[in-house]
Amino acid sequence: MTLKALIFDVDGTLCETEHLHLRAFNQAFQEAHLDWHWDAELYTELLKTTGGKERMRRYINEVVGQKPGAWADEIEKIHARKTAIYKQLVSEGGLALRPGMAALFKEAQDAGLKLAIATTTSAENVDILCRSLWNKGMADMFVATAAGDEVRLKKPTPDVFTLALERLGLPPENCIAFEDSRNGLLAALGANLTTIVVPSAYTKEDDFSKAHLLCDSYEQINIQNLAGFVAH
Repeated sequence: MTLKALIFDVDGTLCETEHLHLRAFNQAFQEAHLDWHWDAELYTELLKTTGGKERMRRYINEVVGQKPGAWADEIEKIHARKTAIYKQLVSEGGLALRPGMAALFKEAQDAGLKLAIATTTSAENVDILCRSLWNKGMADMFVATAAGDEVRLKKPTPDVFTLALERLGLPPENCIAFEDSRNGLLAALGANLTTIVVPSAYTKEDDFSKAHLLCDSYEQINIQNLAGFVAH
């Protein structure tokens, strides 16, 4: 089969963003007059649960010791505020693509490959991140995008990757997925995608034994090697 498209996760894959998500969560908790505080160690564990509101529900259940259902309205309000804070932090700049990612993008574009997104975050968050990184909108950078708020089930179910493939109009055999988390890896594999993992600062200890390729950096990846992966 011929390689025709690359499908990327966003947070932790395109760039290290989780520290901004963590900062936004804690500021939102403080503004809501809650004594909750997530440190890096706790957040690393919570990241094993996909989705911001889902992480809050898990925290309420396991740490606060209450039923998440009783917090339904508060969860919606706090998460909405967290999202607004995160968007502001991203728009202030300071984020950079992970090492090697810019070169991989250029190689892919020069080779005529399609670029797509399959992420748990919202399309709006992706667009803001794109404008911060490239000064271009999401639609200018990616042929197809599939976001977590567009599917019923989030990673590790394959829904968001399946949607990305549908919007690309390609079978999985023509594509390679890039991820940084175990849930993302399982989601991509569930969509029958060849999957390459480059762990982020928060996912280095995850089990990536099922990845087709595990790398320390995108600087180890080039289009020639990727084409060989699909061909075999």
